[in-house]
Amino acid sequence: MHKVIVTGGAGFIGSHVVDKLVEQGIEVIILDNLSTGKQKNINPKATFIECDLSHYSNLADKSHVFEGIDTVFHLAALPQVQYSIENPTDNNNLTSTINILEFAKKSNVKRFVFSSTSAVYGNPKYTPIDENHPIETLSPYALHKLVGEQYCKMYSNIYNIDTVCLRYFNVYGDRMSNTGAYRSVLSVFGEQLKNNHPLTIVNDGEQRRDFIHVDDIVNANIMCAKSNKKFNGDVFNVGTNNAYSVNELADMLGGKKIYGEKRIEPKDSIAETAKIELDLNFICEDKLKEWIKEYKKDLSI
Repeated sequence: MHKVIVTGGAGFIGSHVVDKLVEQGIEVIILDNLSTGKQKNINPKATFIECDLSHYSNLADKSHVFEGIDTVFHLAALPQVQYSIENPTDNNNLTSTINILEFAKKSNVKRFVFSSTSAVYGNPKYTPIDENHPIETLSPYALHKLVGEQYCKMYSNIYNIDTVCLRYFNVYGDRMSNTGAYRSVLSVFGEQLKNNHPLTIVNDGEQRRDFIHVDDIVNANIMCAKSNKKFNGDVFNVGTNNAYSVNELADMLGGKKIYGEKRIEPKDSIAETAKIELDLNFICEDKLKEWIKEYKKDLSI
C-alpha cells in the first residue's frame, strides 16, 4: 500500500483508520461530505476532499483523485437504523457504495475494503454468530449493507477488483458519536452520567452484545488491505467472541439505573471470530473493562 482513499475519513471509525495509515507513512486521501463526520477528526497530514459519494456527477468531477490509488477503504455511511426505517426510500448508503466501486474499477484499484455490519444477521438463530448464519435484515440500513456486500462480490467476479467485506459488531472508543439514533449504549450512558442523569435501560438489561474497540476494527481493515490473499468478495465478522449485558455495562460505569422502555431487539449478539482468526491471524483482546476505567476519568465521574 502506497496511496489510498478512505471514504468517511472524518467519521468515528474512518478517522482512526486514517490516523493509523498516516502513522505508517501511507499517502491518504479522505472523501467525506461531513454529514456525520467532523472537521476536527480530519488528520492534517491527509488530503481532505469534501464530496458526496451518493452523487455520481460529484464523484466524476473529482475522478482525478483516484489516479495511483491502490486501495479504497469504504467506511462512509449514515449508520442510523431507525432513520432508515423511517425513510426507506433514502438509498444514499447503497448508491454511494456502487458509485465508489465503479470509480475504483475505472482506476484499476487493486483492493476494496468494505465496512459492513452484523445487523445483516437480524435476530440470531444461534450464538456465537458465524458468517454462515442465516441472513435476515430488519432495516433498510442492514439491507443496503448486505446488497453492498453482494455488489462487492459481483465487482470481484466481473471486473477483477479484489474486494473484502467486514461485518462489524458493536464498536466503541474515542470519537464515537454522542448524537443520533445509532449511538452506542456506552455513548448514551456516558452522556447521561456526564449530565447527572440516571442510566436508562431498555427492556430488562440482560441483552448481551459483543463490544469491540475501534483500534481492533482499524487493525482488521489494514490487515485485509495488506494481505496477499485473494478475497474475491469474502466476508468476515469483526468482534471479540465475548459479550456483556447492558446491566453489566451499567454496573461498570456506576450511577443510578432506571428501567421502563420496551423495544424489540435481539437478546444476544456475539461474533464467532474463528474465520478471521484462521484466515488473517487476527487476534482481538477484550479491552472493555480497562477502557471504561479511562472513560470514567474523561467524564470526571
